[in-house]
Amino acid sequence: MAHAGGPLPDLRNDLDIVIPTIRNLEFLEMWRPFFEKYHMIIIQDGDPTRKVQVPEGFDYDIYTRTDIEKALGDKAWCISYKDSACRCFGYAVSRKKYIYTIDDDCFVAKKPNGEDINALEQHIKNLLTPSTPFFFNTLYDPYTPGSDFVRGYPFSMREGAPTAVSHGLWLNIPDYDAPTQMVKPKERNERYVDAVLTIPKGSLFPMCGMNLAFNRELIGPAMYFGLMGEGYPIGRYDDMWAGWCVKVICDHLGLGVKTGLPYIWHSKASNPFVNLKKEYNGIFWQEKTIPFFANVSFTKEAQTVEACYLELAEKVRKELGPVDPYFTKLADGMITWIEAWAKLNPNSEP
Repeated sequence: MAHAGGPLPDLRNDLDIVIPTIRNLEFLEMWRPFFEKYHMIIIQDGDPTRKVQVPEGFDYDIYTRTDIEKALGDKAWCISYKDSACRCFGYAVSRKKYIYTIDDDCFVAKKPNGEDINALEQHIKNLLTPSTPFFFNTLYDPYTPGSDFVRGYPFSMREGAPTAVSHGLWLNIPDYDAPTQMVKPKERNERYVDAVLTIPKGSLFPMCGMNLAFNRELIGPAMYFGLMGEGYPIGRYDDMWAGWCVKVICDHLGLGVKTGLPYIWHSKASNPFVNLKKEYNGIFWQEKTIPFFANVSFTKEAQTVEACYLELAEKVRKELGPVDPYFTKLADGMITWIEAWAKLNPNSEP
């Protein structure tokens, strides 16, 4: 792991940027100083015959629905269509150790002093330093320069745990659900909090996929964004589902999840009425799914992400299947996703 205060290693050969989109990617011009040296994987949703425009000078591959079907064959159905959940195909096809995923309506934010925030650099810092999931440090991330472990923190636990996920936040448009959007249509997040926290073991959290980085080698097979969009009775829960699955598996395997810095500028508020139609079932179902994840346990034999995920899929089938037939289909999708991951990553552990 990199020293907390030392120079960051150059990860241009170790990190892919994954972007799901249905539009031209002019927003990348703003990110050019930070993204240009990295390879990008663009997942083009919607019409596969449309040509997405990408500014010159970027290194990228574009995958359409046609490409997904060609790569996965009869397993392609597990990748959502007409929903940003399609981004997880990019995670599977990548060959890099780290992934950063961002939405195309996310711009470069500024610190209170007016300096542009290099979100990717902060994510790398988060991922290359340990997490503290087993004992909470009240002075935030102890591996940040200028911070440390506080009095009373056990010395035997100060090495921390490997960090699997770095969950960034957003200025301007907050990531609210539809009912909250409706009652607070003009609310904007203007609070820049200069802090990174490890989410404690045993605590779930609502993961947002618009500014997210992770160690693909540590947790990649669990970053499945579920079955959303066309043909399914739910949307806008793709990243939530992945986050719940990831967190319980990280807890079992002794891995860490950080949240806080970096911020991006979320530029566009989505339509709350459209969002409510997508979220409606999820708002009710999460009252069942959250207790389910809060009580999930794995066998001692489940020592890989893939093994944990397959156990989790069967638990979803058994315990959430009675809530709605959708969860039975989702359990099938989870298993098919692991098969698809293995097909694209033949050297991955079973």
